[in-house]
Parts: sequence; structure tokens; C-alpha cells
Amino acid sequence: MTKILVIEDNTDIRENIVEILELSGYQVYDAPNGDAGVKMALSHLPDIILCDIMMPELDGYGVIEELNKHENTRAIPFIFLTAKAERTDIRKGMELGADDYLSKPFDDAELLGAVESRLKKKELHQLFYGQTAEKLGEVVAKKDGLQELKQLMQGRDSRMFKKNETIHHEGDRVTGIYFIINGKVKTVKLTEDGRELITGIYKTDDYLDINIILSEDIYTDTTIALEATELGFLPADQLGKLLNSYPDIGANFVKLLANNVREKEIRLLQIAYSSVRKRIAETIVNLVQQHSSDGKTIKISRDDLAALSGTAPETVSRTLTDLREEGLIDKAGSTVYVLDMEKLNKLKN
Repeated sequence: MTKILVIEDNTDIRENIVEILELSGYQVYDAPNGDAGVKMALSHLPDIILCDIMMPELDGYGVIEELNKHENTRAIPFIFLTAKAERTDIRKGMELGADDYLSKPFDDAELLGAVESRLKKKELHQLFYGQTAEKLGEVVAKKDGLQELKQLMQGRDSRMFKKNETIHHEGDRVTGIYFIINGKVKTVKLTEDGRELITGIYKTDDYLDINIILSEDIYTDTTIALEATELGFLPADQLGKLLNSYPDIGANFVKLLANNVREKEIRLLQIAYSSVRKRIAETIVNLVQQHSSDGKTIKISRDDLAALSGTAPETVSRTLTDLREEGLIDKAGSTVYVLDMEKLNKLKN
């Protein structure tokens, strides 16, 4: 049940607010002054706080300043209640971190509308951002950093993408790092003549956008789901805090980044100097080694295979036909079966 804390020194107003909220199905705690309200917030950790501004001893501004000092309460949605509606009071409250402002007198609909709006925004925020970096850090510190981070991102609120849905576009501002919980994605760039060049294919348990470690700039590729895909997400600011606190995570990410860069260098050299036949054979072998569950079967469209090997789809079709006639592969639709890995390896080498 959603918990709401009401801090109000006027007994009649406080009891009226409590009654309205309880009738609407909320669990309500109430405090007659700021000091009691801070203690109650720290002990009960409500989902939202309604607080009067003008109170003796500790006023509403003092309450929010105290709660901002504590990790468990600084992110709780906070609505000020006041009979004063001057712009300076509103500005001061917002600068301290208040989320909304209700001027007395207000009716039932205004009160419930403000509460529901703040709770909905909190829910969306948690869906996108999940746990705080501090909470993540507490757990990461106890075990192997990179592996534990994977498990944490698997347990966070995830985002679903349909097949062929774009996750982000080249040129978009970098917002964070993705972890593939389930599915498969590709990263692509467009050549000057409009052809698509696949720069990477990533599967379950892979991280995307490792480059965020070195540059909080823009995405250099467009990322697209190759199939129905579930992604975990960690915002850039939270990742930065983790990397500063737990160097082993950063070291492992740098290794992943170095491997990623090396793989791309090899592919560029392959595209530049290898024959089409060799490029396609090597692409198939690499896909089997990295993405096949049985060590011999992959599923990839002709266009994606062409984009990976840096050639035309028609050339891919002709080469696959040749490889099939030679008994190296078999093919059914977009599924390729490797029949003779040894010969295919010799061909690529």
C-alpha cells in the first residue's frame, strides 16, 4: 500500500487531509510539526510527503533540507502546503527540491490530483532508472564487480524492444549503458552511398555502448534489435559513480572496449584486403563461434550478412550458393548450417 506522510501544525487541516487520503486507499502517517515529521519520514520512508511551510521551530524549508541529508529520503516526492502563494516562496521551495506546491485552501480533487501525479512520475522514474547508484554500489562491493553488475542489471526494471525496433540512432546524445538480458541487437553505420555496414552484433549477456566510459558524447552507431530483445539500462551518471568507486568494474570494461576495438580493426582490414569469398566465410565462422548455441547453426538475413562482410546482398547470395554446392554449408531461409567447419576455416585463412 502506498504510504503518505502529512506534516501540518494545524490540527483541523491535518485531520481533513488524512481523512481524504485514507478514504482514497492510502496508508497515511501524520506529524504535528517539522521535527516530528523528519523523524517519521526517516522511520517509515513514505512514498510521498505533504508538508506545510509555515510551522514553528522547524518550518517546511527546514524539513526538506534535513531530508536531503539522508540517502533514503532525499528522493521522496515532496509537496509543499501553504497559504502563501507568492512567487518567491514557490521559487525557494523548488530550489530546495520540492516537486509540487499546493496553495491553501484546496479541494479534494486538487489534493488527490497532485498526489497521483507525483506518484506516477516517481513510478516512471523508477522504471527507467531502477535502484540508485549508491544501492548498486553496496552490492557490487561485496562480489566480483563486473559479474555482480550483470546480475543487478538483470534484476532491474527492463525495457522491451520489438524486432527491427531502433534502440538509439547515430548522433543521439549518450544517456547510459545497456545490458542485453535476452535477445540480439546490431549496431550499424550508413556508407556515403547509402549502404548499411554492420559494425557489431551483440547477444544475451553482452553490454552495449561501452564507449560511454571514455566519452559522454554522442552515439557513433545506430543500434537496432535483430529480434525481440529485453535490455537493462544504467544511466551515465550512475555508471560514473560506480566506476569511480569500484575500479575493477572500470578495468573490466576497458578490456571489453579494447577487444571490441580490435575486432572492428580486424573486420576493417578484412573488408579492405580480403576477397569477397574469404570475407563471407570468415563472417560465417565468427558468427557461429560467437552466437551459435550448437556450434554450427546461425540465423541471419542476406542483407545483414552483406552488411557484416562489406559486400552486396547479390554477391552474398552467389557466394552462399557456391559454398553450398561445395558441401561447406546448407541453407534454409535465413538459417545457415555449417557442414564442414574445418574447410570453412581453411577458406577464411
